[in-house]
Amino acid sequence: MLLLALDTATPAVTVALHDGSAVIAESADVDARRHGELLLPAVHRTLKAAGTELGAVTEIVVGAGPGPYTGLRVGLVTAATFGTALGVPVHGLCTLDGIAYAAGQAGLEGPFVVATDARRKEVYWARYDDARTRVTEPAVDHPADLAERVAGLPAVGAGALLYPAAFADVPPGMPEHQSAGALASLAAEKLARGEELPPPRPLYLRRPDAKVPANYKVVTPK
Repeated sequence: MLLLALDTATPAVTVALHDGSAVIAESADVDARRHGELLLPAVHRTLKAAGTELGAVTEIVVGAGPGPYTGLRVGLVTAATFGTALGVPVHGLCTLDGIAYAAGQAGLEGPFVVATDARRKEVYWARYDDARTRVTEPAVDHPADLAERVAGLPAVGAGALLYPAAFADVPPGMPEHQSAGALASLAAEKLARGEELPPPRPLYLRRPDAKVPANYKVVTPK
C-alpha cells in the first residue's frame, strides 16, 4: 500500500503518505485563503521527501469536511482528479475524525469534543467516546448554543480555542487543525481491518457564502 492523504477543510493544507505501517512523509501549511495555491506544491514536497512519485500511489483518502465550501472543494477535486488519472480508489473521511485520531495520538482519552472554525461565529463539531469512536453526526452551531451540551468535556480544535466560554476545558498540546498524517493512519487502520471506507462526498452542512447578486439582469443580444 502507498496511501496518499490530503485535507483542505481547515486552514491547514496538509498532505501525507502512508505505506500501510506508518506515515513516511508529511507536509502542512496553515493559510485559510490559499488552499488552491498550496496543495499541489505540498503533494510534490511530500512525494519528494518519501523518494517516490505520484504513479506509485495505490489509494487516496481525502478529508470530506465539514469545512468552508471553497477550501473543502480544493482537496476533494484534487483527490478525484488524481484518482481518475491513476485509476486508484478514492476514499473520504470526516475531517473531525482525523483531528480526533490525532488527539488520541497526543494522549487524550475518554469522551471529548472536536470543534473547528466554521466562520460566521459558528463551529463545526462532533462528540467522541474515544479517538476512534464518533457518537454524534457532524454539525454546525453557535458556540453559545453548545455550552450545556459539551459542559465538562475536554475539547480540541481551532473552534474550541476560539470560544473558551463554550469550551472551557482545552487540554494543552492538542491538535488545532487537521493532520493528513493522522487521517492517513486512521484510514490505513480501517482498511487493515477490512472496513469499507466512505466515498469522498463533501460534508458542507450549510450553503456556500457566494450568492448571485440581487436584481441580476441577463443581457441577451437582440
